Amino acid sequence: MRALIVDDEPLARARMAALLGECAEVEIVGSIDDGEVALASLSELQPDVLLLDINMPGLDGVALTQRLGGRARPLVIFCTAYEAHALKAFELGATDYLLKPVRLERLREALQRAQGRLDDSPREPVAYLHGRLRGEQVRIALDEVLCLLADEKYVVVQHRGGELLIEDSLRQLEEAYPDQLIRLHRNCLVPPPRLLGIKTLTDGRVLARLDGTDSNPEISRRNLPAVRKLLRLS
Repeated sequence: MRALIVDDEPLARARMAALLGECAEVEIVGSIDDGEVALASLSELQPDVLLLDINMPGLDGVALTQRLGGRARPLVIFCTAYEAHALKAFELGATDYLLKPVRLERLREALQRAQGRLDDSPREPVAYLHGRLRGEQVRIALDEVLCLLADEKYVVVQHRGGELLIEDSLRQLEEAYPDQLIRLHRNCLVPPPRLLGIKTLTDGRVLARLDGTDSNPEISRRNLPAVRKLLRLS
């Protein structure tokens, strides 16, 4: 089982790492102190389970879990000093809710419960976009996409490694991946986890702030309510 620790307190992260070291067949793939950074790292680290604090500055544990959108992986085990969020945690589908200081026996129990869920839900297949780069056919995992921009008869895929041209239209992509892409403008789609926030310019235009890129695509008035709703949920 691949585990990612997400907690803004260094001592809490160190203690959790030590406890996980006492648990059989658990690989720690990362230890992160920021919710936004953790969310952006999921596609690279591919954790099976998050050991997640709730009260963190910025994107807290509850908001991060909402941004996961009910995906089969990673599973979430909340680790917090407060009992008050337990009901909300289970409403969000959390596997377990551990109170700090976390005891080794309870951690093992939570991991066993998580392993049972993982065994019952096979890993989701990776979605790929196919296009051309310097005349060659290539593909890029949808998880690596930063944004999709319409450019005449092609769509430009901006991703971690650069850009790719594909022939599918934005409408075709939006229909093919309705839960994995959100429209910002008639010429732009982005994966919801990339949305960090919005900023309004003095001329009234609204731009999106995206994780992993300095690009700030414009959000149309028509699509702004859906974007605001997504950000409120997150």
